[in-house]
Amino acid sequence: MADTKTPTPHDAFELLLAGNQRFLAGTPEHPHQDATRRAQIAPAQKPFAVLFGCSDSRLAAEIIFDQGLGDLFVVRTAGHVGGAEALGSIEYGVSVLDCPLVVVLGHDSCGAIAAACAAADGGQVPAGFVRDVVERVTPSVLAARAAGRHQPEEILAEHIERTVDLLLERSRVLADRVATGQTAVVGLSYRLADGSAQVVATRGIDAAAPAVS
Repeated sequence: MADTKTPTPHDAFELLLAGNQRFLAGTPEHPHQDATRRAQIAPAQKPFAVLFGCSDSRLAAEIIFDQGLGDLFVVRTAGHVGGAEALGSIEYGVSVLDCPLVVVLGHDSCGAIAAACAAADGGQVPAGFVRDVVERVTPSVLAARAAGRHQPEEILAEHIERTVDLLLERSRVLADRVATGQTAVVGLSYRLADGSAQVVATRGIDAAAPAVS
């Protein structure tokens, strides 16, 4: 994509989904990964999306969305929990780098969600700072169960959607940009076995992609 023009939120979303379809089909193009691209973006970056995802080693954003250098501004924490540093990084991506799209990316078999489920069932809560991660995920587990949603994929979807809403509740910068149509926020659920990213939640954009079943 050209670096001189900022895409619309819809165009950015379509670009991201197209990359995942290439990855899913086994036909990645590996764009923007050569010396020419490296030199082109050395003076400045202009990514088209902020990717806020789980730190899981199987969730490498540039690979599963078939992107390259300078395409994605990636912020990752275990369980995609949004502390101050994560929120500040996301705000930097939208307010300074002018990204038109923010993506919350969760996945199945998430260790943070599994630990939160175990803790909610009376199991041992991890020690150290891992406890903080589990405590931030636990409200999603409890909310899903209160709504009668007990399956792992349902709890995952709840956590992704709650993260999307939490970003907009806590970040006035992001909420204002969504309200004015400058930025959209979407939640995607990634399936480790088949490589697909499916839509869970959208804010500020109409999704034209398969939703989580």
